[in-house]
Amino acid sequence: MKRAALVLLAAPMAAHAAVLGHMTPAEPLTDARIASLPAAEQGAWRAYLAKSQAQLDADQTALAAERGAGPVPPAPPSGKAGGGMPLNRPAAWYGSPEARHVADNIISFQTPAGGWGKNVDRSGPVRVRGQHYISFEGAKESWNFVGTIDNDATGTELRFLARVQAQAPGAAGETYRAAFVKGVRYLLNSQYPNGGFPQVYPLQGGYHDAITINDDAFSNVLQVLLDAAARQGDDAFVTPELAGEARAAADRAIRVILASQIVVNGVRTGWCQQHDELTLAPAGARNFEPVALSSFETARMLDVLMRLNDPSPDIAAAVRAGAAWLERVAVRDVEWTAASPDAGRRLAAKAGAGPLWSRYYDISTMKAIFGDRDRSIHDDVNELSLERRNGYGWWGNGPAKTLQAFAAWSGKHH
Repeated sequence: MKRAALVLLAAPMAAHAAVLGHMTPAEPLTDARIASLPAAEQGAWRAYLAKSQAQLDADQTALAAERGAGPVPPAPPSGKAGGGMPLNRPAAWYGSPEARHVADNIISFQTPAGGWGKNVDRSGPVRVRGQHYISFEGAKESWNFVGTIDNDATGTELRFLARVQAQAPGAAGETYRAAFVKGVRYLLNSQYPNGGFPQVYPLQGGYHDAITINDDAFSNVLQVLLDAAARQGDDAFVTPELAGEARAAADRAIRVILASQIVVNGVRTGWCQQHDELTLAPAGARNFEPVALSSFETARMLDVLMRLNDPSPDIAAAVRAGAAWLERVAVRDVEWTAASPDAGRRLAAKAGAGPLWSRYYDISTMKAIFGDRDRSIHDDVNELSLERRNGYGWWGNGPAKTLQAFAAWSGKHH
């Protein structure tokens, strides 16, 4: 990694901090936007939009039918991403009553579409008839993230089910295998005609419709599809037909990954948190997540690409370019301090510290940028509101592990 990058990215600690502008929200998928596509492409996208709306109607109708005129059960309690679904236990544990209970909870909360909501502790009680599929964390009931790949949802449930069914051969595991197949088909149905995946399906609108790389969403889905296609280990039960569909979907996903890698002055760099579902252009997300290259998401995308067997020349070139970009934008001699209620987290000089990466980089200047709740974009993280400085991962060293893996990978792929 190059020490010269520190000079390039001196802006975060600049004496004259500035507000660079304000982020523009991402556009949802609409019929009006589809009409701007070439005529030959519009049919597939309109069919997708209609399918999504039909599935949303079916999901809501199913819940309403369960409830009838009776009392509505309270929503499940909230939990952490992936809560209650450990994936690192010994194989035999997944045959235990504890693991079976988690798998039963997972099946009970599977939506009619086949996906799962996020942030529910799967070690809790199974769903009762009429209960919503998601937690509201004390807020008014809504229909948000009912089927999502955000916060490790759906991908984690599928991986857990695969482990449990592997310890339940024969009839004992049929319900778990059926739920797994339904979940994979949910992912297949949610895939856009160009190979990308929305954050929420059926579509929710807003930035949730964008192709979502943020927080491992895309890479988690791709890994599930690749595992199903391989039919090995916990996924050995997958039928050849479903494996073929998963392989084709994974190939489409890889093509859109390669197509969306940002090119600046003829040089490939990394990826953004989100890309427009129709144009693949960089897209913003929440108010404090502006259009920008993202080091964390790039690192995670490289991780999954480096796990591919026999990568094509195009994939290998994308990996090398992404790793080179991460090396260029690393900074040293600074630290991201711990959170405090008074001063908040801050970027501060510290000799010998690093390397660190900003989560976001301006695409044209490659300088670190930062967003706040009011959609303002800053060149100095220390100028953000206290709540945002303490409440978001603006700096981190995660890409260092990816670059270590790249060093080993590049030695095998000349």
